[in-house]
Amino acid sequence: MARGALPGIILVDTSVWVDFLNGAPGPHVSALESYLSKGADLCICGIILTEVLQGIRSDKEYAKTKSSLDALLFLPMRYSTSVEAAGIYRSLRRKGITIRKPIDCLIAAIAIEHGAALLHNDRDFDPIAKHCGLKTAALPPNATAPSWRRPKPKNP
Repeated sequence: MARGALPGIILVDTSVWVDFLNGAPGPHVSALESYLSKGADLCICGIILTEVLQGIRSDKEYAKTKSSLDALLFLPMRYSTSVEAAGIYRSLRRKGITIRKPIDCLIAAIAIEHGAALLHNDRDFDPIAKHCGLKTAALPPNATAPSWRRPKPKNP
């Protein structure tokens, strides 16, 4: 699927959730806001869920975020997913490309295995998309903000 196409299901990477929850601007955050407001089929996987939740300090924000993420489709990881992730890493290494965070190969493999497009803000996914068949999601037209976004913190 070409970058910018509206995919069927969308796996949202940690890089997008963190910026979204912290109120940081960016096209990836605008895309997520638009997908949320349009009721798109958003997904999460165990790795992303863990990464997002482990970074939340407040128990109240943790509970609120977990509740919101619980509503998303959960994409499981199988044995074949791990094998595919290793294949992605090895294939790119043969091309002279080193992925900085090999866990991103696992996230990409989950997306590929489930036919999901990945919404991300992480350069490691670009060569995976270019060389390994990862579909990516981009900013859809007419982005609007959803109601459950955490407001940007004010400076004291």
